Amino acid sequence: MRIFIVEDDLVLADGLKNSLIQSGYAIDVATNGADADSILAYQAFDLVVLDLGLPKLGGFEVLKRLRSRGSKTPVLILTANDNVDNRVLGLDLGADDYLSKPFNLAELEARVRALIRRGQSGSSAITSIGGLKFDMTNRIAAYNEISLNLSARELAVLEVLMLKAGKVASKEQMLDKLCNFDADISDNALEVYLHRLRKKLEHTDINIRTIRGLGYLLEEKVNTLKT
Repeated sequence: MRIFIVEDDLVLADGLKNSLIQSGYAIDVATNGADADSILAYQAFDLVVLDLGLPKLGGFEVLKRLRSRGSKTPVLILTANDNVDNRVLGLDLGADDYLSKPFNLAELEARVRALIRRGQSGSSAITSIGGLKFDMTNRIAAYNEISLNLSARELAVLEVLMLKAGKVASKEQMLDKLCNFDADISDNALEVYLHRLRKKLEHTDINIRTIRGLGYLLEEKVNTLKT
């Protein structure tokens, strides 16, 4: 999942980025409204965390332009100016949630999870295939109710595969969800994460099949009986 943080406070932006990366998200950051508007015009994200008091172009204008392009990307507004008029204007312009500074990091992360869930076309917070379940709210994967010990990157790879379960996830789609501007993931690195994930699923009824030239398919293993 890709999140775009638009925040001119470098310390706050860096703290949010590091925290959300630890939760398995790919994070990009812009520190002014003009850059954010340019990036949002051609890049797709699963969530935008948007400050209002931005240089070069204000947060309200960034939001207005985003919605005028027909984007339905969830937007969480952050602002130090917590008055009713600001909240009403932000929501009227198409914001999905509002959080005042200073805020509790745990609350922000909970709102992030909720908005991403809401943005997944109304899909359930828990997806499953065979005995494998993925809880997108708490970012926990389990097989037959036993938690799997997965790294943040492995969780992110599994999340993409789970959301595409039954369909082929192309390498490009996976890299797009896992990469950010500052730290692209190479094809080889993706293969490493997939290899590790396969190893951790090898004693389950779940298989990650490579479809040559197309991508990867998460599926239940086919049981064959010998006669």
